[in-house]
Amino acid sequence: MDGLPAFLVLTVVLSLTPGPDDVLVLGSALRGGPRSGAATAFGAAAGALTWGAATAVGLAAVVSRSDAAYDTIRLAGAAYLVVLGVVPVVTGALRRAAPVAVPAGGGAPSLRPAFTAGLMSDLLNPKIGLFYVAVVPQFIPAGQSPLGWSLLLCAIDVAVALAWLLTLTWMAHAAVRWLQRPVVVRWSQACFSVSLVVLGGSVALGT
Repeated sequence: MDGLPAFLVLTVVLSLTPGPDDVLVLGSALRGGPRSGAATAFGAAAGALTWGAATAVGLAAVVSRSDAAYDTIRLAGAAYLVVLGVVPVVTGALRRAAPVAVPAGGGAPSLRPAFTAGLMSDLLNPKIGLFYVAVVPQFIPAGQSPLGWSLLLCAIDVAVALAWLLTLTWMAHAAVRWLQRPVVVRWSQACFSVSLVVLGGSVALGT
């Protein structure tokens, strides 16, 4: 159990480091409210858990050793981030240019797109699998089950990251009155979109 505190500290530090998930969750919370932000956070957690399970059974190691597979997933993830950054800008411009229409019906908007955005962002990020392959084995005690401990450590990492993303969602909700001012919405959406495009470019370049 000696390695667990050290691994927990590592996961906290990594979770607090800004990345694509933070940008996605904040943007989702700003556009669709706290439920949308939480859905994106849970989607990202599901994607990371998938990489954790793949690591435990050895599939992530296969991907990390294959340049073709790694680059294919990495470039697909980069393209997905760019699309997530560009689409809201284009959609917003089209809405401003179109006549104002009265919504046909009520009901809460579907959370599926928000969940899918978080899920696909992490599934298409091979660096998550590479991190689990390179780091997790160092914290598995000698003589213990690699499968069981890999799953445990990956679950801890995902739980910490999810807690932080939900905290970001709560903070966005707490500042909702200020964040929903039209000028703030436009500028923040522009910042989120630019950030996602830059992150996508960085991923594509392998930096």
